[in-house]
Amino acid sequence: MDVKEIKYFYDKLKYEEDIFHNLMKRRVREILLVSTFYDAFIFEQDGRLSEQIHGEYRQLNLSTSPRITNVPTGEQALKLLETSKFDLVITMMRIGEIGPFRLSEIIKENHPKLSILLLINVSNDMALIDKDSPKMQYIDNVFIWSGDSKIFLTMIKYVEDRWNVANDTKEGLVRVILLVEDSVHYYSMFHPLLYAEIMKQTEKLIGEELDDINKRRRMRGRPKVLLCHTYEEAVEIYDKYKDYLVAVISDIRYKRNNKVEPEAGIYFIKYLLDQKAECPILLQSSEKQNQEKANELGVQFLHKKSNTLLNDLRNFIIENLGFGDFIFRDPSGIEINRVSNLNRFIETLYTIPGNSIAYHLNRNHFSTWLTAHGEFLYAREIKILKEQTDLTIEDLRSRLIKISFQVNQNKNRGKIIAFDPDSIKIEDRILQLSGGSLGGKGRGIAFLNSLLTAMNWKNRYKNWEIKIPKTYIIGTDEFDIFLKQNPVEENLSDKTDEEIESKFIKGHLSQLLTDKLRCLIENVDFPLAVRSSSLLEDSQFQSFAGIYQTYLLSNNQKNPEKRLKILGKAIKLVFASVFLRNARNYIESISYKLEEEKMAVLIQEVIGLNHSGYFYPLISGVAQSGLYGSSSEQGIEPGSTSFVLGLGKAINNNEPVVKIDFKKISRYFSQTNTELDGDQSGLYALNMGLKEDLPEKLELWVEKIGISDGVIRELSEVFLKTVNDKSQQNDFYSQNKGKINLKQLIARFKDSLIMIITELLDIGEKTFSAPVEIEFSINMLREKEILKSSFNILQIRPLIVNTEAIVIDEDELEKEDLFLISHRSLGNGETTGILDVVFLDFAEFNLNETLKMKTELAQINEEMKISSRNYILIGPGNWGTLDRYQGIPVKWSDIDQAKILIQLNSEELNFSNQNCTHFFSNLTTMNIGYCTVYSESDIDFIDLTWLKQQSLVRKTGFFTHFQLSDPVKVKIDGRNCLMVINKKG
Repeated sequence: MDVKEIKYFYDKLKYEEDIFHNLMKRRVREILLVSTFYDAFIFEQDGRLSEQIHGEYRQLNLSTSPRITNVPTGEQALKLLETSKFDLVITMMRIGEIGPFRLSEIIKENHPKLSILLLINVSNDMALIDKDSPKMQYIDNVFIWSGDSKIFLTMIKYVEDRWNVANDTKEGLVRVILLVEDSVHYYSMFHPLLYAEIMKQTEKLIGEELDDINKRRRMRGRPKVLLCHTYEEAVEIYDKYKDYLVAVISDIRYKRNNKVEPEAGIYFIKYLLDQKAECPILLQSSEKQNQEKANELGVQFLHKKSNTLLNDLRNFIIENLGFGDFIFRDPSGIEINRVSNLNRFIETLYTIPGNSIAYHLNRNHFSTWLTAHGEFLYAREIKILKEQTDLTIEDLRSRLIKISFQVNQNKNRGKIIAFDPDSIKIEDRILQLSGGSLGGKGRGIAFLNSLLTAMNWKNRYKNWEIKIPKTYIIGTDEFDIFLKQNPVEENLSDKTDEEIESKFIKGHLSQLLTDKLRCLIENVDFPLAVRSSSLLEDSQFQSFAGIYQTYLLSNNQKNPEKRLKILGKAIKLVFASVFLRNARNYIESISYKLEEEKMAVLIQEVIGLNHSGYFYPLISGVAQSGLYGSSSEQGIEPGSTSFVLGLGKAINNNEPVVKIDFKKISRYFSQTNTELDGDQSGLYALNMGLKEDLPEKLELWVEKIGISDGVIRELSEVFLKTVNDKSQQNDFYSQNKGKINLKQLIARFKDSLIMIITELLDIGEKTFSAPVEIEFSINMLREKEILKSSFNILQIRPLIVNTEAIVIDEDELEKEDLFLISHRSLGNGETTGILDVVFLDFAEFNLNETLKMKTELAQINEEMKISSRNYILIGPGNWGTLDRYQGIPVKWSDIDQAKILIQLNSEELNFSNQNCTHFFSNLTTMNIGYCTVYSESDIDFIDLTWLKQQSLVRKTGFFTHFQLSDPVKVKIDGRNCLMVINKKG
């Protein structure tokens, strides 16, 4: 997939969010208020003008509210306009010798596009306003202030809506309310109420939204209110914005053909009906008898002299613009049911009488309600339904349900949304349980989820479902709250890891999070993985892979409170892992401070099936797009993929795995001859039998088990092409008794699998602009004659690379000048200044003593740290393993002063080394080199004789510490997996 195609889908993903930024592009930032000092004081003190404006802008989540500059006279206004820029001028009547009419004329001559509004605050001034007078042509409109400072907000929005309506309807399908009124008194009363009620109802919808993007859309995408005063203006606006109109509110008496027409509103409504306008219409009049005319036209009526005028107008907005509950009624208008959200709406559609569906459909009530909720495209689809006369009521019901389901599914697909009980089991979205950052893992999985959803990757490959497990994120805010409410940070430096964990377990999560976790536990019955996702984790600058903790929970205890307690314990242990020794040392080694780190937590569905009390996926794997030192732009080919049966712990433990090098480039790893040959007799699984008698350590829930005959028989039914072919099943069973050949299984679907992995890595590398690593699991089920496979992406992270071009010309190398040369190296770059070497000889190595060696090496490393010395570490065994029988099971904190790790292999002590481990991700982060040297190799060598001639610092039980006379120089050519160490730097 090329970058242009990825950009297309990314733009599709960002389309709605970009729309929000494109709405309300032009805003009023600077206001020039021309008024007496007394009027300005009254506006500010009596109406709290600045507070009103700032509060409204804060609700809109805008960064700055308009600034108001006040001058008392027209002369001063003109002088200020010579040096300052303003978006809007609001002028009063009494402003000195240059009155408002002359002032507006002069301003328009010099600033023709500057909006000017006249504000009057004395009713007697109405007599001075003659809209037909030539002197009024320079004033854009007139408003009257009756003591409510909301009129200023109305004036600002009046101007902004006029500026932005053409763009916002086109770009964001924003709705329009048309208000036709020529009375300054009434529109100065109606317009603030319309705007205030729209904002109030929009805020209610914001409260229902689960996603920040949708919240921004609700505010920025609120309906525009377009005010006009004549029949011709009204027709022009209707013709231009008829596809976006959601309501028309019209007076009866106003100008038509340049003269006041007593029934201009009647003519306008008839025009709307002739044009088949499909929006609610409200006719208003001071004359009660006009209600009969409204009834004849089939529109609603508002009596201007009613004691409940404003409340009646408010009810019209709520009931007709779709802001409130949807009220299902029968054809006589009697309420049958009411719903507050889309989920309840869909449920009710199944049971509501057919005549109610016809009643609402014919009146566009469904589309109006969806429009208010921002679902414009779907509202339009429903509108079209009523034109299909060949559909029965049940056909309509079915189509409505289908459209509503599409709205519900697509509304938040691929998005991060606020926690909502109704969305707990829905795929394609991530639920956030608390605010703050998502952390490294959270950011990666959220990004990929959004992108793949936009690309509709779920069913991209035949008989494969590609998805991200259900994921719930606790943002870093909860970590801050936990540390603030629980005194867990006190005196941690002198505590052991066990003591730190115990202290955190005794702490309490916030009540708000606990309530959400309780709801989660009550609604999910699948096993859960509780994973770290810290601020610094999995970024393009540091990895932290394997530094923090992950816990797998069976989540099958009968008592939900017990499951809640276990989940809370796992979360607190993940919080605690920030402060454990290994993490503290790692943070210090990358020049960060502990207080800079914060922890988010991922709660993720564990993918797999329950096999006789043990839960695991069929296959787990880790795939890398590239390693070593070069970026994709420099042409490095895809890396390799490691596979294991069951959970992926074997990969992270650096145990033997099946490796597929798609393009056979990984010379360092593919040439090791002790990789798993395909036969796997054991796997890691989550013990589902630990229901009541639970081990204290959560990590003990994952066990390594043998492969039972029952599992082999089950797999034979899954993989064999013909389920009923007993001979093939028996043959499979007899060939694989007590073990499974993983390569044989992968071979059955390797073509599609390689395509999936290769394309995912390609997408990842191009979107991260760096090599990436993905963790995945595979499940397989046979449904009748079809093999259904699911490829589940658990994590994506960038591989930190050093892009420095290092070229080593082997023809120019002199062997006597070299301490080491290895063609099986990991890393890229140069390292100088190292004088210390810590060496473990073959003669001292004993697999039964590796734990003692670990303790001894940790002490040496600590002493090196105190003296600020780096060193080269050399010895047999795999330095990245957690298996004590594959090497010394060191943690990162045990060797974090080492800058070069050298693994010695011999014919007797020949250990495999897998690149797909957390350990090696951290090596690349720290720019630490790793290489393997075979004692029997013809091309590689290490000069141990020379090393033993160097100054002996000390000899411990197992290790020897040498100090060199001159610092060595290490060069690693990542392109060719070549490392050389010169004896002199």
